Amino acid sequence: CSSDLSRINGMASAPAVFGFVLLISPAFAQPALSKILARVSEEAEVLQQNAPRILTQETLEQRALMPPSRFRPRNESAAAGADSRLRIREIVSEYSFGALSGAAPNLLEFRQVISVDGRAVQTPESARRALSAAIQSADDRARKRMLEEFAKNGLVDIATDYGLILLMFGSRAINNIKITPLGTAWVGTEQALTLSWQQTSSSGGALEFHGRESVRRALRGTLWVRASDGLPLRVNAWIEYTDPAKHLIRDDANVEYILSAHGFLTPASVVHRHLVDGRLMTENLYHYEPFKLF
Repeated sequence: CSSDLSRINGMASAPAVFGFVLLISPAFAQPALSKILARVSEEAEVLQQNAPRILTQETLEQRALMPPSRFRPRNESAAAGADSRLRIREIVSEYSFGALSGAAPNLLEFRQVISVDGRAVQTPESARRALSAAIQSADDRARKRMLEEFAKNGLVDIATDYGLILLMFGSRAINNIKITPLGTAWVGTEQALTLSWQQTSSSGGALEFHGRESVRRALRGTLWVRASDGLPLRVNAWIEYTDPAKHLIRDDANVEYILSAHGFLTPASVVHRHLVDGRLMTENLYHYEPFKLF
């Protein structure tokens, strides 16, 4: 099964920098690549089966570089810094997964906003009821309304569905991915193997919306797995292309996974960055509380 990553295009940015440092470790016994990929696919399948049954709270902090204000300071030194505005928003939502009718077996993210910048929008209980109703309806229009409501909270360059990117390595979808071993690294205190991956077709790639138009783009990136047994720890994914205005666009995301108390992997965090001509325009930092069963 493949996940359906999507992003709503817009203007934005943030100067914050998050780094992931790779360290080469001494040689050690490694599982064969076939066994590693079998473990990755197995974990993807288990997440696929259980994702519709779990729920959590998602906190999104977005840092966006906005166009300059219409107000122009008289002071020249102040005016020099008025070319752009950094805007920070925090959105807390009830968050789960579901499939759309006719789209099975693909799973997508569903969310209902609880608060915006600390201001309550609805209670968690009412948000969960609305979330459950939207998932059970399996209606594409319901999910689109949820995304539209999400975007209305002053967000730009929204990146969604990255939490499910592990599903791209399911037993069937992995056949459409080219995978090459890279080396070794550390992920926290875990020794890890790194694998380069690249989709061979855009059919299961990232879905981008530009106004009323949409386009799919093949993804590529790096997969980190635990060296001892092939358990997936982190997935990096990126796309890069030139838009009609001749700007180089890059979207890059790192998704951290943890083994939940329920015995299967769930997303712990997502860091997504949108760059234009090498300049960071938007940074979306998603954090997830421990998942609960419905």
